[in-house]
Amino acid sequence: LLLALLSNLLSASEALNVVLAGGTGPVGQALASSLQPTDKVTILCRNAFLAGSMVRASSQFGWVGESFLQKFPNVQLRDWDGGDLLDIVGQDWVGWQQDTLANADVVVHLYGGYTEQRVMACERLVRESYAVNRKAMHITVAPIEEDLDIVAPMCAKAFKIQRVKQCEDMVSSNCQNSLCLKIEANRMEQNCKDMLAVIDKLR
Repeated sequence: LLLALLSNLLSASEALNVVLAGGTGPVGQALASSLQPTDKVTILCRNAFLAGSMVRASSQFGWVGESFLQKFPNVQLRDWDGGDLLDIVGQDWVGWQQDTLANADVVVHLYGGYTEQRVMACERLVRESYAVNRKAMHITVAPIEEDLDIVAPMCAKAFKIQRVKQCEDMVSSNCQNSLCLKIEANRMEQNCKDMLAVIDKLR
C-alpha cells in the first residue's frame, strides 16, 4: 500500500500540463492518447461542442468524438480564437489564454492547413504566450518537405514551405524554450515517439 501511494505521488509530481493547439486531427489524437494518464491535456479547437459530439457533424471543424473523451478522461477540449475569427461561433473562446495557456508546461503547435490561417494561429499562440506564460516549451510540428505534397496536395509547395518556415521562425525567435520537429507522413507511431521523447525530458 505504501509503495502504491509513493508511486502515485511520484506520478503526480511528474504530471505535465500539455496544450495541443489544433490537436483534433490524427496526430493530435495519437499524441493525446499516448501521454501519461496523469497529464492534463487540453486540445484547443475552433468548436469544442462539435469536436466532442457523438458523431461528426461537419467536415469543416475538427472532431475527436465523445467516445475518445470518455476513454481518455485527462483530455479536454477548449475553444480558442486562433486562425480565422470568422470560424468562431459564440463567445465560448473568451478567456482561453488565462485558463489554459497560462498554466501550460508544453504547447504543441498542430494546427493544420497551409493558408494564412496557419500563420495567424501561430502568431496568436506566440503573442498570448509572451503575455501570460513565457516559460512553456513550444514544439512546432510540420511534415518534412518531401511529404508536404502528400499531406496537402491542393496547395503550391513553395507556399507551404514558406508558411511552415514563418511559423518556425516566429516560435524560435519569440519563445524562450522551443523546438521545431519534423515528422514523416504515414509514420504515426514513430512521430508520436519523437514528440513524447521531447515532452518526457521535461518531467
